[in-house]
Amino acid sequence: MQKAFSKPDKTVVPGQERSVSVHVKSLREPPIDLKLTSQPLATSILDLKSTVSEKTRIPVEKMRLLHRKKPVPDSKVLKDLLGGEEISIEFSVMVIGGAAAIKPAESKDESNVAAGGMATGGVATGAAALETQAFWDDLKGFLMQRLKDEKQAEELAKTWRIDWDEKR
Repeated sequence: MQKAFSKPDKTVVPGQERSVSVHVKSLREPPIDLKLTSQPLATSILDLKSTVSEKTRIPVEKMRLLHRKKPVPDSKVLKDLLGGEEISIEFSVMVIGGAAAIKPAESKDESNVAAGGMATGGVATGAAALETQAFWDDLKGFLMQRLKDEKQAEELAKTWRIDWDEKR
């Protein structure tokens, strides 16, 4: 009895490869909702995690991608997960160990403080911030929030303001 031979894969001309759109979302914190279009079928899960990491600043090693609620190893490629003629795939992101998105690094404009204690955006920084009424109002608000006692918060803010004025 003869066995049927498997049919060879159709060869595709370079540039004509099928691509899929990848939707990455998180079910919990931090909120993530990314759509990555035109991803080749040979894209590995590790490549997807790297792309998501660049956009969300969550470390790759703290991130797991889930497909149909099951973790997917980094060695898999999109072709392994897609069936037939699907043109999109959805992943959920699971962040391990309480890692959170890291805030982007300050731009050069924000880190360069102009003379007089003013950042280029016009916001007072350093000792110049202590000269503004907004700083002391923020301090008072913070103390009220933490102490839950308006009278004591006002007293502390006033004491610190007097002490600061005397030290100048």
